[in-house]
Amino acid sequence: MIYANIHAEGRANNSLFSEEDVVHKYNPSYTPRLMRQEFLRCGVELNTPDLNYGKKVAFDLYAEGQVLGPRKRPRYLVAMENPNINKLNSNHEFLRQFDLVFAWDVRVQHLPNVVSVMIPHSLKSGEFADFKQRDIFSCLINANKAFKEPLSSDLYLERIKTIRWYERYAPEKFSLFGMGWDKLPPSFTPWGRFKRSITKATNYVIGRPAFPSFSGEVDDKAKVLRRTRFSYCYENSRDLKNYITEKIFDSMTQGCVPVYWGADNILDYIPSDCFIDRRHFSSTQEVHEFLLSVKEGDYVAYQNSIRDFIHGSQSECFISIKFIKIIINSILSNLSQGSLK
Repeated sequence: MIYANIHAEGRANNSLFSEEDVVHKYNPSYTPRLMRQEFLRCGVELNTPDLNYGKKVAFDLYAEGQVLGPRKRPRYLVAMENPNINKLNSNHEFLRQFDLVFAWDVRVQHLPNVVSVMIPHSLKSGEFADFKQRDIFSCLINANKAFKEPLSSDLYLERIKTIRWYERYAPEKFSLFGMGWDKLPPSFTPWGRFKRSITKATNYVIGRPAFPSFSGEVDDKAKVLRRTRFSYCYENSRDLKNYITEKIFDSMTQGCVPVYWGADNILDYIPSDCFIDRRHFSSTQEVHEFLLSVKEGDYVAYQNSIRDFIHGSQSECFISIKFIKIIINSILSNLSQGSLK
């Protein structure tokens, strides 16, 4: 048996392979669990470093850019996080310190050690609930977060604008789910913190919740999405080529039609008849008016297109098992070329 370390921030005792992710509540552990299982099939036991103490470790696998210690053995990086959040994921000098880097970001794929992959998803789906069975008209499921620095492509702010529009103009047509919405959005500037404190005090005095549309944290996103007609699926920033995360797929696999805003090349990967492209509208009001115009037959057409995509060849680059096989085969090939002793 070959032993390998997986380095993931805040992780020990193989917690990232647990069925329920206690560190990131809405981060599905399906892909990490499957990766460990597939590594074992190849004779490699992948553990957090604390469980490999005293063992001869063949290589280090890093989940996202992080501070590196001295190089002791071959090391590899899986860089899936948005580089606007984890800046090391797009830092060329940092990436060159690895034998191989697995990344979706086209801006680093010219480096000789970078292997192109897409952000994976299980893409498992069952029977879709039909138009009339969906008692939630629209929803947004995200954690309440913000960028620490101003960003022209910030979609956290657009999520807030969407929520506030519905709370003011169509509260009965929208439900908000996720962590942290019992509080106002975080702020990282003195002026922003001051305004936040004033709003918080005002809300307290008049008994108004931070977000009136907040319907709960939700233990299972799929249960909500099976009941919802339209889900607002905004990435945390827009116009990053290939940055297509689980948000749109979580909706599609439940037959819920996504309203998507994010990767500027989304149509290179997902057909336009599978989702509603937020870029085609100038405001949330325009989006909402369009959603109201979608009839049952139109909705069935969206669901049929989604089903064809999920079960067709175009979705293969997003499937977890393909992502995992690329990583395992690439690492084992690299090791066999002289690194593994």
